[in-house]
Amino acid sequence: MSSEATGLNVTVSEGAAAVRQGRDFVLQKVQPALMGLMDGSVSTLAPLFATAELTRKPLTAFFVGLAASVGAGISMGLAEALSDDGKVTGRGLPVGRGAITGLATAVGGMLHTFPFLIPRLNVALRCAYVVVIVELLAIAYIRFHYMKSPVVKTIVQVIVGGGIVFAIGMILGRIGAGT
Repeated sequence: MSSEATGLNVTVSEGAAAVRQGRDFVLQKVQPALMGLMDGSVSTLAPLFATAELTRKPLTAFFVGLAASVGAGISMGLAEALSDDGKVTGRGLPVGRGAITGLATAVGGMLHTFPFLIPRLNVALRCAYVVVIVELLAIAYIRFHYMKSPVVKTIVQVIVGGGIVFAIGMILGRIGAGT
């Protein structure tokens, strides 16, 4: 049976082009966004929660989280844009990757920072805990869906890694506060 008889008019070269396009999307868009989201979500946990524990002032924690998120976004965006020109790796234009990574890093850090606009620290902390869990599960899902990582393995890796950084922030904040 010919491909025309089945209604399929896809050639081998069109199929290969579709595979390349999918790979390029993952390399040039998903991977930089995932890297940024992971870095922003995890790297801002320790300073944010340490500040909350140390000062007991949600607004102070918010501004530390804001500064950490924006600073991390700029740093990660520059690092990704300057890492390679994309010609050898096929990872796309450096400016585009840098912008995606930087923006995703800032967003990843800000999501669990926003609850600290709530004036009551205990409520802000509880909301932030929920946001962190949702962030980490979203990262695990993206890794599973786009990177084809085994779901249980990726959840364990992301949750354990995030949990360690979170715990360090809480412990150091309590030590600093003398509690």
